Amino acid sequence: MSEQTNNNIALAVSRRGLLKFSLMGSAMLATAGVTASLTGCSSSMPQDGYKVLRKEDVAFLSATIPVVMQGTFAADKVAESTLITLKSFDHSLAHFSPEVLKLVQQLFDVLGMSITRGPLTGVWGGWENASPAEVANFLERWKNSAISLLNMGYGSLTQLIPMAWYGNPEAWGHCGYPGPPTI
Repeated sequence: MSEQTNNNIALAVSRRGLLKFSLMGSAMLATAGVTASLTGCSSSMPQDGYKVLRKEDVAFLSATIPVVMQGTFAADKVAESTLITLKSFDHSLAHFSPEVLKLVQQLFDVLGMSITRGPLTGVWGGWENASPAEVANFLERWKNSAISLLNMGYGSLTQLIPMAWYGNPEAWGHCGYPGPPTI
């Protein structure tokens, strides 16, 4: 065989291996999310003051929002802006279709279960103890993952969080938007 043929075979094998790895990873994530929901590893009741977000979801988002929105919130209002974003995120989730809401909750279940959180995110303790650097590393890990499901999770988080923030009048002044015209 020629060297070009050997290179093509090696490339095909690595593509096939990557596809198998991605499929196995996707199946594992889906199984973990369903298992968490069915076994009660995640609560189904919203945290007090929220329509949809559960205690574990609030802990995860409270750690993630400031990292995703880094440089957007005023330095002296990070906690307040995070809370506003959480409330807006919850309000949006309450108006999602049941199918989309179920997918988001499965994502949160995978991120909340210690058995999946550590290996998939590198955050081995609870989200309430995660440093901004650990959260940033997790996001970077998912952004650059060979597993497409992790890439989709990253994309979802980094799109939904800013949408929740910029949907609020509190965010408009910071970015120079005067708000919609009054009719």
